[in-house]
Amino acid sequence: MKIAIIGAGMAGLACADALRASGHSISLYDKSRGAGGRMSSRRMDTPLGQVTLDHGAQYFTARDPGFRKLVSIWEQNGIAAPWPLAGYGTWVGVPAMSAIIKAMAAAHDVTWNCHVGGISRRNNEWRLFTGTGNIGPFDAVILAIPAEQAATLLSLHDFALARVALTARSQSCWTTMFVFEQSLGAVPSVIRNAGVIAWAARNNAKPERASAEAWVVQASADWSQVNFDSAPAKVSEELLFALSLAHKSDIPQPVAVASHRWSYALSAGTGDGSLWNQEIALGVCGDWLLGPRVECAWLSGQMMAQHLV
Repeated sequence: MKIAIIGAGMAGLACADALRASGHSISLYDKSRGAGGRMSSRRMDTPLGQVTLDHGAQYFTARDPGFRKLVSIWEQNGIAAPWPLAGYGTWVGVPAMSAIIKAMAAAHDVTWNCHVGGISRRNNEWRLFTGTGNIGPFDAVILAIPAEQAATLLSLHDFALARVALTARSQSCWTTMFVFEQSLGAVPSVIRNAGVIAWAARNNAKPERASAEAWVVQASADWSQVNFDSAPAKVSEELLFALSLAHKSDIPQPVAVASHRWSYALSAGTGDGSLWNQEIALGVCGDWLLGPRVECAWLSGQMMAQHLV
């Protein structure tokens, strides 16, 4: 079959891996400029040189036997390493979280910077509608995008699937990246649930990172929702203050700052795993169908492929 997957994050690529192994022809389309998704890393130009920070998922775990086997291969290939500071059995991509998605995407036909605004089925064939025209035909379409985005595309073709997506609301998350000229000293490299901070980590404490003192601070879901429309500069200021409170002393002004709002950061998971309409060859996968972990996204993509196969 000739299959289109919309979304080239972990779920979409995991699905593509399994489908290609079964002999199908896969094309992926993603609106981002490059690989990463919520495992993205941000390059920042600073007075200390260029620094790369993980500003999405901070680490991942591997509990499923199949996923553990894959992570072991990633480790052998030098794109993943353990990071025990985050807890038992935690891993990170090296030299950045995005390294894993980049390696997975390299094995597939991925069109980046391609926003799919609609899908259409006629005469048992699917076409994708983008800003530059339509793409197709395809025998099947799989959506590997956040629930809120999937609901829009599903609504004209399968209201039952769209209804599931509409009930799976995602939490937003403001993330700020700070680079300092000097070390913050005895501050723990990982801070959890400290005031408005849900997570803060010394990025250079991760394996194979640059030595510059760099921090990623992620706000709580409640604070992020209240401040959803705040200006990035205001968010940066408040999260810097929150970091100083967690440090229990003044901290120096950063030499570089950047804030990013993740509109669809976390979903509790519907428990469905994946969704598949055999009659019209339309499917959906993503962590929002299973749970808010990188491993859940991978499992959902694999489940989607098993449905189709």
